[in-house]
Amino acid sequence: MITIRFRFPAGRVHATPWGRQVNEGVVEWPPSPWRILRALIATWYQKAQDAVAEPVLRSLIGKLAGEAPAFYLPPATVSHTRHFMPYIEGRNEKRTKVFDTFVHVLEGEPLEAVWPNASLNDDETNALSVLLNRLGYFGRAESLVEANLETQLAHAPNARPLADGELPKDDEELVRVIAPLLPEAYSVWRDRYEAAMSASAPKAAKTNKGKTKAASSALPAEIFEALLADTGELKKAGWNQPPGAQWLDYARPRDCFEVRVRMRATAPTGPLPTVARFAVASQVLPRLTQAVSVAERIHQTLVKLSGNAPVFTGLNPDGKPLQGHTHARILCETTEERGSITRITLFASMGLDRAARNALDKLHKVWGHGGHDLQLILLGVGQPQDFAGLELTRDQSPLLAQASEWRSLTPFVPTRHPKARRNGQPKLDERGLQIGSPEHDLCRLIEEAGLPRPTQIVRMQSGSFGNKPVRWLAFQRQRKHGNGSHAGQMGYGFRLAFPKPVPGPLAFGYASHFGLGLFVPASAGTPRVPYSITPIPAHALNLHRQLRHRG
Repeated sequence: MITIRFRFPAGRVHATPWGRQVNEGVVEWPPSPWRILRALIATWYQKAQDAVAEPVLRSLIGKLAGEAPAFYLPPATVSHTRHFMPYIEGRNEKRTKVFDTFVHVLEGEPLEAVWPNASLNDDETNALSVLLNRLGYFGRAESLVEANLETQLAHAPNARPLADGELPKDDEELVRVIAPLLPEAYSVWRDRYEAAMSASAPKAAKTNKGKTKAASSALPAEIFEALLADTGELKKAGWNQPPGAQWLDYARPRDCFEVRVRMRATAPTGPLPTVARFAVASQVLPRLTQAVSVAERIHQTLVKLSGNAPVFTGLNPDGKPLQGHTHARILCETTEERGSITRITLFASMGLDRAARNALDKLHKVWGHGGHDLQLILLGVGQPQDFAGLELTRDQSPLLAQASEWRSLTPFVPTRHPKARRNGQPKLDERGLQIGSPEHDLCRLIEEAGLPRPTQIVRMQSGSFGNKPVRWLAFQRQRKHGNGSHAGQMGYGFRLAFPKPVPGPLAFGYASHFGLGLFVPASAGTPRVPYSITPIPAHALNLHRQLRHRG
């Protein structure tokens, strides 16, 4: 028994039956044995003459031609495309409409052909394996194929050749395919045909002045040569079918092209993904100083694509804000000294449900806000540990890593104002920080997020892109759309030290869901800009200002 398994990576089989025009919309299913053998011979001529000897190939083709194969036809449907194809006529370029019909095979399903009574020796088996492994397409060039020689069938055949006088069953239908004659039958047919042509040659010469069509060219000596014949030359010579070919009746399932309802995939049993990561492409990439603007445009697009999903709006179905800041944060990253935004990391601790996933899959572009549009490529969806790390060469995200020391990547904008007593003295907490100061407000937000209070908080004078310093005033620090409480528009940068490593992302303060107040591990490109080594308490700064004002 010989079994060949075909898989179609593109899910399409483009094959037009012999004698039919492409635009008729007819497909060959099952594929004809004639097509299979011609594909093997063509592969040998193009790719395998160095690995398979010609006598072995001839013997192999002769054995495959000696029996009509049965087929397992996978679930499939018939589909088509319509397009205009250009062609040259004289000096003018014209277009013709092409009706391209193909068989769409269900993903992952193989087509199997079996010759039940055929057997091969070792050389022929190796030759067939080589040819199948090097077979690139089957039918037209659009029909990408992966073919293998198998030891047994994975499915029972459902398309079979009919014996003389046999009729299809009630659940079957008749289809005719072209196949080669048996080698011995071809020799008999060839002798009879040449004898008939010789007997009719004088009459044909008299009526057509010595010009005949089919008899004008010599017939192939063997079935192997018959399979090599060029289709265009055969039709030009007047053949209504290739010499050495015959039409076979096959029975195939009557419902072989019926649309089958696929079972809906079950809902995932594990936790919902919380991270989606995008690559950013544009003729001119925006800088990290524009992170708020970029995040707002992505946010607006996701809200529209998801139909106002709560994970993007931050509102429950009643229109009330969600608690706990569990909805999506849109965080921009950079790996360039210029500070260009190269990655977008979306983090939502509440999880990304099906509606959110569909919106993320559809997010391909956002408008450029007076500049070039931004193209977004979804790199993956998963959990923070799937993307976290400090190895930028592996495209890891430092924002999601774990570290004990963190530094500001974008400025922190406080949400509260500093508090003072009636006598003008600042109100201090138990650790000596003025209540409502940027340091105090940041520590408060960190603790509200369930993280340990920093053991050290150091104010940084400026940030950096690579080795280049960047002022906090250079960042956009206010949203153009939407609300959000903030105590002025001043931005601050800090260096934080925790008693133990904490996981990212860390983003706090006003517009933290749009990329402000974002921190990265201090080891991820330590800034080469001056910052205060010892923190200056806020109350000391305020007292210094008051004394200077009083003169």
